[in-house]
Order: sequence, then C-alpha cells, then structure tokens
Amino acid sequence: MAGSCDGSQSDQSSTFEPGIDNIYEAFICPLTKQVMQDPVTLENGQTFEREAIEKWFKECTQNGKPVLCPITSKELSITDLSPSIALRDTIEEWRARNDCMKLDIARQSLYLGNAEANILLALKNVRDICRNIHLIKRRVRNPQLVRLVTDMLKSNSHEVRYKALQTLQVVVEDDDESKAIVAEGDTVRTIVKFLSKEPPKGKEAAVSLLFELSKSELLCEKIGSVRGAIILLVGLASSKSENVLTVEKADRTLTNLERSEENVREMASNGRLQPLLAKLLGGSAETKASMASYLGELALNNDVKVVVAQTIGSCLIDLMRSRDMRGAALGALNKISSFEGSAKVLIRTGLLPPLIKDLFYVGPNQLPIRLKEVSATILANIVNIGYDFDKVSVGPHHQTLVSEDIVENLLLLISNTGPEIQGKLLEVLVGLTSCPNSVINVVSAIRNSGAIISLVQFVEIHDNDDLRLAAIKLLHNISPHMSDELAKVLRGTVGQLSNLVAIISESTTTITEDQAAAAGLLAELPERDWGLTQRLLGDGAFEKIISKIILIRQGEIRGKRFERTFLEGLVKILARITFALTKETQAISFCRQNNLASLFLDLLQSYSQDNIQMASAIALENLSLETKNLTMIPELPPPSYCASIFSCLSKPPVVLGMCKIHQGICSLRNSFCLVEGQAVDKLVDLLDHENDKVVGPALAALSTLLEDGLEVENAVRLIVEADGLTPILNVLLENRTEYLRIRAVWIVERILRIEYIARELGEEQNVTAALVDAFQNAEFRTRQIAENALRHIDKIPNFSGIFNSTTLVK
Repeated sequence: MAGSCDGSQSDQSSTFEPGIDNIYEAFICPLTKQVMQDPVTLENGQTFEREAIEKWFKECTQNGKPVLCPITSKELSITDLSPSIALRDTIEEWRARNDCMKLDIARQSLYLGNAEANILLALKNVRDICRNIHLIKRRVRNPQLVRLVTDMLKSNSHEVRYKALQTLQVVVEDDDESKAIVAEGDTVRTIVKFLSKEPPKGKEAAVSLLFELSKSELLCEKIGSVRGAIILLVGLASSKSENVLTVEKADRTLTNLERSEENVREMASNGRLQPLLAKLLGGSAETKASMASYLGELALNNDVKVVVAQTIGSCLIDLMRSRDMRGAALGALNKISSFEGSAKVLIRTGLLPPLIKDLFYVGPNQLPIRLKEVSATILANIVNIGYDFDKVSVGPHHQTLVSEDIVENLLLLISNTGPEIQGKLLEVLVGLTSCPNSVINVVSAIRNSGAIISLVQFVEIHDNDDLRLAAIKLLHNISPHMSDELAKVLRGTVGQLSNLVAIISESTTTITEDQAAAAGLLAELPERDWGLTQRLLGDGAFEKIISKIILIRQGEIRGKRFERTFLEGLVKILARITFALTKETQAISFCRQNNLASLFLDLLQSYSQDNIQMASAIALENLSLETKNLTMIPELPPPSYCASIFSCLSKPPVVLGMCKIHQGICSLRNSFCLVEGQAVDKLVDLLDHENDKVVGPALAALSTLLEDGLEVENAVRLIVEADGLTPILNVLLENRTEYLRIRAVWIVERILRIEYIARELGEEQNVTAALVDAFQNAEFRTRQIAENALRHIDKIPNFSGIFNSTTLVK
C-alpha cells in the first residue's frame, strides 16, 4: 500500500501499467500507483481505486484512528464514495487504444520466422490483455490474431508451443466463438498430438486447452473424432506418473466429452466403461438400446465383465422384457456371461427364468430365431461354468435347469430348430452332463424320451463342425451311464461308427478337440461288446488307431491341449481287442501282426499318464492270459531202444529256448509272453504307483504268471529277482481298496506256496495280521484264499479249516 492511515507515505516506487499510448496522472490511484479500474471520489474531491480506499478506511477504523484523507491527511466527516463514471470511461477508452496497439504489434510479431524472444513477448501481451478485464475478450476476438497464435503451435521450439497453448487457453476461456476459430482445420489434431509428444508442462497445457474447448458442446464430437484423442485422454486420466493437474484436467475433459454418445462408445472401447454404463442405467430408451448394442460388441476382460454384471445386470434383464430392446440386451448379456465370475452374478440377479421362458415360449411375441440362438448361447455360457443348477429355480413350478421336464423341453427344442440353435443347446447339455450332480437327471431324460438315436445321428454331420463336436462331447459325457444303449445304436446303424473312426483318423498335424472327444466316446463303450469290436476290426479301425498312437509318440502329431486325452482314448479303444482273444482267432492274428504286446509294454512306461498305464496293464493281462494257449510245446524225440529197456541209461531231452514259466517256445509277439518281453520289472515298478487304478491292473498282469498249470515256483523267483515281493506285500498291508486286497491276497497265497518264502514271511507279524484280517472280513472267495495262505505259514493247522477243501483258482 502507498500509505497508512496515519498519513505517512510509503517509499515504494510507482509502477504504472505498461502502455504505448500516453498515460495521464489522473488515471493513477495515489494508493496503488496503478491505472484504476473502478475510480471513486471522496467528499474533498480526491479520487482513488474503490478497493484501495475501502481498505484504507477499514484499517483506520480497526486501529481506532480518525478516518483521514490519504492525500490531505485531514479528517473526513463522511466516507461516502461517488463513482467517477467519466474518468472510468476515459480510462477504458485509453486502455482500449493501448491494448489495440499492443495487439497490432503482437500480430506483427507472430510469424514462425521471427526471433523466439519476440514471439514469446507477443504471446505474453496477448495473455495479459485477455486477463485484464472480462470485457476485453471482444477486442481480442480477431480471427486473424487467433489463427496467428494457433500457427505458433507449429514452431520447432518447445517453449513457443507451450506458451502458444497457454495463450489459446486464455483466449478461448468462456468464449465459444474463439473456440470455434481455434478448432478450425487441423488444430485440434495438433493439440491432441501434444498429449503424447510434448514434455510434461506441454502436456499439461495441451490438456488444459482441450478442457476449455470441450466446454463447447459443438466441439465435443470433433475432439472425440480425432484419432487417438480419447485413448490418450483415458491414459492420462488413469496415469500414476503424470502430475495431478494433468490427470484432473484429462478426467474433466472426458467428462465433458461424454455429451456425445459416439465419444462414450469410444471411451468404452478404450477401457473407460462407466459413462456407457451410466447411460444404460439412466438414458432414454433409444440411448439404452444403443449402449447395450455397443456393449455386446466390446472386447472385455474378465474383471470388467464382473463389474458390468454387478452394475447393469438387472437393467439388462429388464430390457429383455422390451420387444424393441431385447436384441441389444441379449447381445450384451451374451458378452458378459462368458466368464464364470460374471455368469454367477447374472444367475444371482435372476437371468435364468426369463431366459428359459424366452427359449421355450411359442406364440405371437416369441423370440425371432436369431435371438433364440443368442439366448441359447447365453445359456450355454452360463451352464458351462459348473454351477449347482439343481438349486436354482427356472420355472413357474420351481423346476430347475436339471428337472426332467426342462431337459426334455431342451431335447424337443433341439429336434425342432436349426443347426445354430441345436449346437448351442447341445452345449447346454454338455455343461449339465459335465457336473456329477446333474448328469443322472439328463441321462434319465434322454433315456425316457428316446432321444439317444437322434443324438447319435448328429455324428454324421459334415457341414457344421461345432454342432458335431457338441454332439460328440455330449455322447462322451453320458457314455459311462448309457454305454450299452450307445453301443447298441452304433452297432445297429450305418455310418455313425465309421464317422467316429474317420474323425479320429483325420490326417492332421495337430490334435483337434473333436478327435479327442470322439476317441473318448469310443473308449467308454463296453470293452466286452464283441459285436462292436467286430465292426471296428472289420472297418480297419484298429490299424488307424495304432498309426495315430505311433505318430503321437514319435512327435509327428502334436497338440498340448488335447494330446493326453486323445492318447488315453486311443489306447483304451485299442485295448478292447484284447478282450476278444478267446472269441475270435482274427483278434489273435491282428495282435500278432501288429505286435500289440510290445506296443502296450512301451505304453506301460508312459509316466504321469495314469489312464494310459492302466489301460496298457489291462491289455497285457488279457494277452498274458492267452499265452498258455499259444505256447508251442515242442515234440520230444522217442527214447532209444536201450533207453526204453534200461531207464538208467536214459537222459531227459534238452530243448533250447524253452520259457521257464510256460514250458514251451514263447515270444512276446506271437504268444504274448510277458517273461520273454521282460515285462516283469516294468509291472513291478507300477506297484508303487500312488494311483490304485494303476496298481490293480499291474498286479493282475503279474498274477497271470502264477496261474495253475504254469511253473509257479519259477514265476515267483522272477518276481523276487525283480524286487517285486516287498511292493506286493505293501499292497496287502496298506489295504487301500477291497479290489486291491482281493488281488494281493491271491498273489501272496501263490507266493507262500514256496516253502522258504513261507518260512521267512511266517515270522512277519504284519503279514500274518493282514491275512488274518482278510480271513475274517473279506468276501467268501478271498477268505478261502487267505485261509490257505495262513496254512502255508503254519498259522492255521491243516485239520482246522472251516471251509471245504477246494482247488483255489484266481
């Protein structure tokens, strides 16, 4: 302040507002030493800036001093202030002339070839003039000047561009006409470019200018239409590294741009979904339909799908009830139902009842076919998450999705619609049959409706891979529960079985899902169904299966996603021929020609693939059981004349290459001999497997070497030499399953027939305890065998048996 209320003057120098036109002393306030904006006159005729003199009076009063005139230091009787209108107008006119001259000079300086200092000074003058008083904007609103400032954005100097952005922000503030001038041509595109190309302060200035421009509704769409504008603004608004002002201005700019629906769609496609969701919740019917339709086209990550389901799930379900908007609503629901988390939200929100109603309803307001397909797709999405659908009501009588009448309606709809809907509804049934809690209900409905024949017919479809795949997957899922019915249908029809084989044997370098599903389906069919095996054998299916197995093991066919399940299915299908060895010599010939025993022995070593090891061990058991019938017993030469008379002179003939177990000429290829194939060690290794379903078949395959009529003592010796005695006893002692106990008791009884082993194990109390437990608690046949085993170790006297003496067989 130039003075205080006691009349003393400050020594502060006078700093007049810079000007070009002559300045008059009357324009200057004695207190502020600045050109006055609102001059007022006291009773004594002295003139001051209103704000400054009011402050002077207030200080005098607060200090308890009399109110003095700052110039005369005389006390004032009244403090009334009279506006000096004439002086104010004169000052305004002077300022206008002065500013116009400054602007003229600025216009002359604003060209790209000028010195940077001159340009910066001209830009500063323009900013200062715009900030002086709000009325000045009308004087600056000069298209030529605005365009000259805009041209400075093309400067090579960061500083010039930065100051030009700041100047334009001041020029366009609260002035739509100036905004329109700035937005001409490619200026907005240039400003947007600065959001990514400029240093931090340049970015801040660019986003601040865009914020001012975005206040004009007319410019919102233009800004949003610039390629990259929305995505850059969204990035800045969510940035953790930009300064707070830049982030805030970017966010507020986006808020302004939301007035354009096209911008809202663009924001949604770049990750800013909230504006779209807000319009879906609170917009007009037309806007809701438009936003829902666009939502159905967006690529959403899974977390976003959950948020969308939580925010507008109920809104979309309500829109389903509107004939004009249900298409858009279904499209959006289809998009967000494809993730487990969001699908669960939709279930809890109540999507299933209206969805089922729309699918099944037939009448004047029924869904068009294309929308029924979308509804079926949504239902398939939801069902495939594995939800507990037997607890979710979907019908007026509290039916659930797995109620028999609902499933029968789905089957009926499948038979009366086109391929696209059929495929989706089959996927629904695939989802339901993938759940242990609901598969039985679906199987019951299929069985009661007689739909199995029509379902199998889908296997023959060649022009719709998705439909065929869904059908095969469904049949695969129900095959454990309907294997006999499926086998009967496949045997009794022409085409379906060969089609499944053709799918499996397709010449591809990668394994497809339908190949894996087809192999899984055939693998689940009853392995002892000789009629089915004959069909497969006659159609050359087994040769194709072998070829596929070899190609996979050689690495010529790959497919990490389906390789394991495909190979498991192939091995199980191939193993079924070993169940036919006793029925058909053709099966034996096939196994010999293709050296199946060797192949299964190799597959036995498929570590970490339990189902393949299990199927291979079962196949080897079946092959080994046939060995005694295929072993060649050599014809011995008749004894000489002397030897026939004098037995002391005779020596037993020596035949080289005799099998120690089967007492004949054996081979792995021709008689499937496990001993000649050196399989004992490999089978013993599997006895320590953690999977009981692998241990059981391995134990069963070893048991075939201890059958009656074979050299059991030699077989036991082989097992002992392979370190098999301990793991066999462990199976007995662990008593993991009843099946394993039955197998273990049988094989241990055979081993205990060897006297020296019986003596050693008779001292083992845990072995005795395990046999006693089997003797007391197992089923009848195993109790008999356990009693014999206890006799071998002298735990039960020969005369104390409680069972009839019988020859025990496996």
